Amino acid sequence: MDNLPLLTIGVTLLACVLTVIGVHSFSSGRAHQEELYRRMSQTGPAEGRGRHRRFTAVDRRLRRTTLGRNIERKLAATGLDLTPGEYAVYVAGALLAVYFVVTTVFAPFFGLLAVVIGLWGGNAFLNAQIQKRTEAFINQLPELTRLLANATQAGLALRTALAMACEELEDPAREELRRVADQLAVGRSLEDALNELGERLPSRELTVLLTTLILSSRAGGTIVTSLRNLTDTLEERKETRREVRTILSQVRMTAVMVPVLGVGFLLVINGMRAGALDDMTAATGGKIAVVVSAGLYGLGFFLITRLTKIRT
Repeated sequence: MDNLPLLTIGVTLLACVLTVIGVHSFSSGRAHQEELYRRMSQTGPAEGRGRHRRFTAVDRRLRRTTLGRNIERKLAATGLDLTPGEYAVYVAGALLAVYFVVTTVFAPFFGLLAVVIGLWGGNAFLNAQIQKRTEAFINQLPELTRLLANATQAGLALRTALAMACEELEDPAREELRRVADQLAVGRSLEDALNELGERLPSRELTVLLTTLILSSRAGGTIVTSLRNLTDTLEERKETRREVRTILSQVRMTAVMVPVLGVGFLLVINGMRAGALDDMTAATGGKIAVVVSAGLYGLGFFLITRLTKIRT
């Protein structure tokens, strides 16, 4: 029984490895399924594509609340195939698992603290997915503007050019432009559809492109020259963003390693004397010290990531 903490850590690490493998296998399967649907729907959307939704009762109730509507809006921007109810249930299950693992390895008080951090982590995960999708879309903007310029120069209307670009580009640009094309097909104005796209994926580059397209649709005339110049500018900004991201990669790794070192110190303390963390959190002063330390680690992580964030 003296090796129970080490055994628990080993089992936890094994479970994490198996979870990563499972998530990777699931993602690969989803990617193959999407590719199959894409090949089957060259002339239109595939029939019966929608998968069976889980936790529908929870989803219906959650959508009636402000929290549920915010989650739905963020999930739509991330491109994840999840409903608000599914997301809420998965997050709740993950928090329970985190609580029991942290309680077993450290102490019950750390389990409660981990749940609070996990609630923040769930929202941070969605924000990170939105940021990742936005950056992926920004990287496709030079190709998008080039396609629009070529189509416009060939005499095609802007709506037709957007539909053509939707077929030529990969995700996430394909899915986002398909949403714009679907909205235009049901009678929505081009300006409203493009403005909604800008709200889903906010960035300076996309705002400039959408403003150019909207002004062109209002005033008329050719926009080939503007799109050509915008393509060159976006290519330069893309290279600059890549260089800046490479320079700041070491600093971002530091932001991750600082909290990891804090957790490692706790493991060392608990390994030196079994029950040390229980004794520490049994006193009010120890709890305050743990909360303050966690807050300082969180503040450091926030400041580093904030200072190294590339504004889009």
